[in-house]
Amino acid sequence: MTIKIEKKIVGYNLVTEEDKAKAAEAKAAETATNVVQLGEPLGRPEKLVGNTYKIKTPVTEHALYITINDIVMNEGTPQEHRRPFEVFINSKNMEHFQWIVALTRVMSAVFRKGGDVTFLVEELKSVFEPSGGYFKKGGKFVPSLVAEIGEVVEQHLQEIGMLKKPGLDQHQQKLIDTKKAEYLEKHAKSGEEMNDEGFPKGAQLCKKCNTKASIIMDGCLTCLNCGESKCG
Repeated sequence: MTIKIEKKIVGYNLVTEEDKAKAAEAKAAETATNVVQLGEPLGRPEKLVGNTYKIKTPVTEHALYITINDIVMNEGTPQEHRRPFEVFINSKNMEHFQWIVALTRVMSAVFRKGGDVTFLVEELKSVFEPSGGYFKKGGKFVPSLVAEIGEVVEQHLQEIGMLKKPGLDQHQQKLIDTKKAEYLEKHAKSGEEMNDEGFPKGAQLCKKCNTKASIIMDGCLTCLNCGESKCG
């Protein structure tokens, strides 16, 4: 490559191989300082506390039992809290054995590494089954078995305080309860059937909470479960 010099040369300096090596070391050191270290994986104590959740889906013959064990951080101090440490999934059904073992090992490794692990919830819940998913008892739509595992992880993180439980405020909940009572009283006389969750069997799927609980109320499509309404 040719470089045209526009100014008068007043001095020069030769770059040796040693100078090049020093420059490369300095650049590498600068790059290393920008690396975010998550810390060493947590060591496993002799005793852990945890919860076991049972899920029964139409895509598996037997129920799945999901156990999430927690480690207690800063025990005995005002900053004491629990965070997930490991996860196990057990079932009589061996059809999904390989990928379930792989999934639980990766999740446990993420838990032990520390940092924010709540991202796992959205990652798991966004997995869709090619066959189109299924409906749980009560009319809630689940896109895949992996997504249902994600819902269990979300429930657990809410219970230990790592995630905030979604829900309506007191005023909104009271309004929904009133509207639901009015609707049920009005349609009970006509003999309209209800599902196991107390919603009309002809209700549509709510796009917000994925539950078959949306009905036409006061001219608007309104969800009797979460209060979502196209009319605001």
